[in-house]
Amino acid sequence: MRRDEQFLADIVAACDWIASRVAALDFDSFFGDEELSHSVLYKLITIGEACARLSPDLRSQYAEIPWADIVSFRNIVVHNYFGVDWAEVWTTASQEVSPLRNQIAAVLVSEFPQGPLE
Repeated sequence: MRRDEQFLADIVAACDWIASRVAALDFDSFFGDEELSHSVLYKLITIGEACARLSPDLRSQYAEIPWADIVSFRNIVVHNYFGVDWAEVWTTASQEVSPLRNQIAAVLVSEFPQGPLE
């Protein structure tokens, strides 16, 4: 069974991947590249799934992180795939991923100073 530190590391990795792909883009470039936009969406889904699998204790300890909103975003996208709001995906990827990454990295350092388990 995977542990919290592994899920947290997955979130950081997905955030890093997204940030590296959207850094130099605007919405039109993002939306115009179907392969990229769908890949970013997949990484956002991965983030939501990892958040959903974190222990309730860890999530409650870091209540300032909007866990429920992240999981809810994942659920909406997965269950309403043909109704994806690409502007919301862009906003999430370009504005919310980096701050989330920093929050999650801080949790990793605080809770698991030895680093994530493989």
